[in-house]
Amino acid sequence: MNIALILAGGSGHRMGQDIPKQFLTVMEKPVVIYTLENFERCAEIDGIVVVCIDGWHDVLWSFAHQFGVQKLVAVISGGETAQDSIRNGVEWLAERYDGDTTVVIHDGIRPLVDEDVLDDVIRVCREKGNAVTSMPYNEQIFLKTDDTCTAQYIPRETVRRVSTPQAYPLSKLQWAYREAYRRGVGLGGSSYVNTMMCDLGETLYFAKGSDKNIKLTTKDDFYIFKAYIQAKKDNLLK
Repeated sequence: MNIALILAGGSGHRMGQDIPKQFLTVMEKPVVIYTLENFERCAEIDGIVVVCIDGWHDVLWSFAHQFGVQKLVAVISGGETAQDSIRNGVEWLAERYDGDTTVVIHDGIRPLVDEDVLDDVIRVCREKGNAVTSMPYNEQIFLKTDDTCTAQYIPRETVRRVSTPQAYPLSKLQWAYREAYRRGVGLGGSSYVNTMMCDLGETLYFAKGSDKNIKLTTKDDFYIFKAYIQAKKDNLLK
C-alpha cells in the first residue's frame, strides 16, 4: 500500500499573506488542491493524509469534497516545525497501517508534481528501500569565505538537488523519528526527512525529478505557477 503524507502546515507569514499560502487561490482553485489532485490521479497512491495548520481542517475537507479529492482519508494537526509535523503524521500512520506501507512525503506547496515522478519515487523505494526526488544542479556552487567573498567552489557534477516527493517504508520512518528525537539529531534549522536520514547514517537513493516541481515560497513563484496553469489551460503545453 502507498500512502501520501502531504505537509500543509505553513502559516504564510513569510509572504506577508493573511491566509496560509497553501490555501491561496490560483485560477479559482486553492494551491493545496492542485497538489492533492496530482496524488488523486496517480494510480499508485491508495490514500492521502494531510498534516494541516490548525483552524483550517474543515476548510480543507470542504475543498476536497468540492473538487472531488476522494482519496483523502485524514487531516491531522501539525507541530511547531516541519519535522514535528512529519513526525505527527508518521505516528498517526503507524497506528493504522502496516510497517511495510510506503509513505510518500510531499510539500503541499509543490503543486506541479508529475505522475511519472510519483511513480518513480515509489518504484525506487520498493527496489532500494527509500527514494528521494533529485535533479542535477546546473549552476555553479561556491562556499563563502564570509558574507562578502569566496575562494572555493564545489564541482556541480558532484552534487544533486533533492526535494519532495520522497518515499520511505513506514517502519523505517517510525524508527528514524524516534531515534532522531532520542538522540537530538537531524531536527534543527532546515532539517527534513532526507537530511535526518543521512544524519542517522542512512544511504539515500535518487529517483526522477522535474524542474517544473517548484516550491511556492515567494510571490514570484506564484506568478510562475499561475503562468504555467494558464498555459496549460490554453493548450500551449504538451
